[in-house]
Amino acid sequence: MVLSPNNTGTQVMEFLMICFPGMQDSQHWLSVVLAPLLALALGANVVLLITIWQEASLHEPMYYLLAILSVLDVILCLTVIPKVLLIFWFNMTTISFSGCFLQMFIMNTFHHVESSTFLVMAYDCYVAICHPLRYSSIITEQFVINAAIFIVFRNLVATLPTPFLAARLNYCASNVVENCICANISVAKLSCGDIRLNKLYQIVSVWCLLGSDLVLILLSYCFILRAVTHLQSGGAITMALSTCGSHLILILFYYTLLFIFIFTNKAGKKIPSEVPILLNVLHHLIPPALNSIVYGVRTQEIKQGIIKLLKY
Repeated sequence: MVLSPNNTGTQVMEFLMICFPGMQDSQHWLSVVLAPLLALALGANVVLLITIWQEASLHEPMYYLLAILSVLDVILCLTVIPKVLLIFWFNMTTISFSGCFLQMFIMNTFHHVESSTFLVMAYDCYVAICHPLRYSSIITEQFVINAAIFIVFRNLVATLPTPFLAARLNYCASNVVENCICANISVAKLSCGDIRLNKLYQIVSVWCLLGSDLVLILLSYCFILRAVTHLQSGGAITMALSTCGSHLILILFYYTLLFIFIFTNKAGKKIPSEVPILLNVLHHLIPPALNSIVYGVRTQEIKQGIIKLLKY
């Protein structure tokens, strides 16, 4: 059921998410793709986490970073995709006022935390390739703990204003969100107030946080490539590229998908509204599925740990 615009001035207490405005009669078919992707993403990440937990040889800083990435992926999947599937399967479009802004907060915060985790992993690769003799003294368990505390605090402080700025608005008009997700602007534009501050803060925070992470990641890999070109052994070059190449591919895929979503969203009426909505949903599924699978396949120690786990 979709409510009509609220002309009485009564405060909105819940929102209705209709997902794809032009595909409401057929959008449920998307669950044929989304449900298996969700199962794959959750299953692969859970297996990876259990493997790292149980295999003593994987109790090292590099694998702790992978475990952190898997936890973030699981949280992001569970925050968004189950609700989308409930909309498709059972038409459960209602979400409470507080629930909507909680989802907005988790999405904004954990996406930025994941970006910062990629940055720390890029630094891990940089130290491993450029300063191998100092690796064990630089990348320690304490380093991982300090890095985790810093990136959580940094991104929590930077993203917390986003849901608060949206929640403070006066929602006295329509309560129909034309999205599958409680995205900041999709919700804020339903208010009766001025949302220029919301838009400005989102642009500044996204580009400052994600933009700075991406620049530092690319800088790290530039140093890595320069170091690799000076290696004399062909085997050493192959090992270095194998170790960090898969990391870079996943990182670039993550940011490429994210920036495509941002630019298509900004394009407005030039691109059908279903496109950025679908990209936003897929961004909560494809990177989580790929991350765990690629790291599991490309990292020999993890592959052996998974094989040992499955034999029990």
